[in-house]
Amino acid sequence: MKKITDFFWFCSGAYVDTLKEYPTEHNKYVGIGATIFFTALFATLSGGYAMYFVFSGSTAAVVFAIVFGLIWGLAIFNMDRYIVASIKKTGSTNHQILQAMPRILLAIMIGVVISRPLELKIFDKEIRQKLKTSYLNGQRAKIDTLNKAFTNKYNLELAKVQDLKTEKDSLEKDINRSRYILNQEVFGDKTNQTSGITGYGTYAKQKETVVNQKIERLNQVRSDLSQMDKIIDTRKEIEGLNSTKLFNETQLDSLSNVAGFADRNYALGQLSFNPDGSRDVDTYLAISFISFLFILLECLPVFVKLMSDKGPYDVALADVEEVAVYQSGKYKDHHIIVTDNIQDTKNDVEIEKHKILIHRNAKKNLEE
Repeated sequence: MKKITDFFWFCSGAYVDTLKEYPTEHNKYVGIGATIFFTALFATLSGGYAMYFVFSGSTAAVVFAIVFGLIWGLAIFNMDRYIVASIKKTGSTNHQILQAMPRILLAIMIGVVISRPLELKIFDKEIRQKLKTSYLNGQRAKIDTLNKAFTNKYNLELAKVQDLKTEKDSLEKDINRSRYILNQEVFGDKTNQTSGITGYGTYAKQKETVVNQKIERLNQVRSDLSQMDKIIDTRKEIEGLNSTKLFNETQLDSLSNVAGFADRNYALGQLSFNPDGSRDVDTYLAISFISFLFILLECLPVFVKLMSDKGPYDVALADVEEVAVYQSGKYKDHHIIVTDNIQDTKNDVEIEKHKILIHRNAKKNLEE
């Protein structure tokens, strides 16, 4: 239990040697340290999950996720620890709030950042379904775009194919009708288009010739249409129309599994809207509450430090810092005095050396 307490004290950024002397402050800083630790733990999970989707599909995705998650969690831990430790209780309430305001804003941004990947995991099933719908609609739009571009590019060829089809249908109906009239002529059925003479006579031969001509033209039209269809199919293959098809369920599952962070984040944002574009209030509130929860969790250590009364540890810590500042000043004065005296001694010794040299030189000159 003592190791756990010492660890949470370390997490809180407290000066342990001073804190140990005030038992009434122990639980408060255990709570602050535990909040900082679990915030960093959530940040580790969040950062690792986000990085896993960044490298989704790679064999090293898990390794990158673990490494980045640990680095991100340690960074958040260090930042939270510094934020809480830097708030001093010695000033007025307004001064403390003003001092903590930039740190609260930073905590809010951190809360938003670490909450998003966890929201992606919580709404994973809904996101997958939204991604499938998005990919399917995107594929439909791509196919429609390709078809429009192909139609505009090969408008003349497509118009010719349509004309040939229209002519083919017309010829087939006309041939069937002509054959029926020919049969009436052969069997002697009297109509306004037949002679009523039974047998294969002159009129029958004329009608047969007309039918054969139409059949010949139909065969030519079918041949031309077959050639045009081959040309169109070849150009569709070149333009990518034949290879671009709607995704099946298996392909959609595969695409949603390897979707990147940006796609999943966009899909999560779209969950808050109905298909008609109106706001889905229930989903919006659920996502917002999760974000607010992590923002509150990130800001909680700062709020606890602000709301707590000034305790004996805070006073003692202020005294320790004041003594340290005073000692630093005294050390400074001491070093200045020592430096000045050493410099004065060096100056005196140097002056004496020069005096002796001058006397020696003067005596030597006199002797000469």
